[in-house]
Amino acid sequence: MKRILTLVVVFALLFAGGPQAALVDRGGGLIYDTVLNVTWLQDANYAETTRYDADGAMRWTQAKLWAETLVYNDSVRGVTWTDWRLPKTLPVNGESYNYSFTNIGATDVGNRISAPGSAYPGSIGSEMAYMYYTNLGNTAYQDISGEMPSPSWVFSNTGPFNYLQADVYWSETGYGNTAANAWCFDFYFGYQGDQIKEGTYGYAWAVRDGDVGAAPVPIPGAVWLLGSGFLGLIGLKSIRRKIA
Repeated sequence: MKRILTLVVVFALLFAGGPQAALVDRGGGLIYDTVLNVTWLQDANYAETTRYDADGAMRWTQAKLWAETLVYNDSVRGVTWTDWRLPKTLPVNGESYNYSFTNIGATDVGNRISAPGSAYPGSIGSEMAYMYYTNLGNTAYQDISGEMPSPSWVFSNTGPFNYLQADVYWSETGYGNTAANAWCFDFYFGYQGDQIKEGTYGYAWAVRDGDVGAAPVPIPGAVWLLGSGFLGLIGLKSIRRKIA
């Protein structure tokens, strides 16, 4: 009986998830962020992949509509996800926006927002700033002193993602009292600011709230039979004991 139980435990461990990092590849082209509790498309320019636009860049209203109407087939879990959006940009201090420019992440406009060593390290207000500085470990183009490019500038870390553009990405969040503008993040310079919704172009990166890994994964037939075999052995052992 002990041998059978040991085999069952080993079987369970083989199919259980190990310790998770901040970014977890859930398969099917989906990456889960355990801190933000959101799931990103692994293809950071899926709009171009699906031929929505010539190179994926579009105006804000187009980008927002594309994300909100996206239908994505999860080949791993056999689920079609439709609850997509653009990334959010909330106050770095968790309370209210500060539209002044700083190089140390002390406000919502500028560089190093949420970066290690900034005024609010690890802030999750801006999902894209958190991605650029904390998850991917990139650094700002402009030095704290204003020097450009900064000697420590790194923008090429893309982590587990594909087709991440060294360019501006739209946020779903409108910019303050300026109805014509929306927040955006530049993945080349590490800069957060705003752009005119209809007068400029940016890229769209689809994200959804929650973990797709919470959805059940269909168990392959061979694995199910293996598990059933273990349970059958345990049942057979119990029957033999009763007969004895």
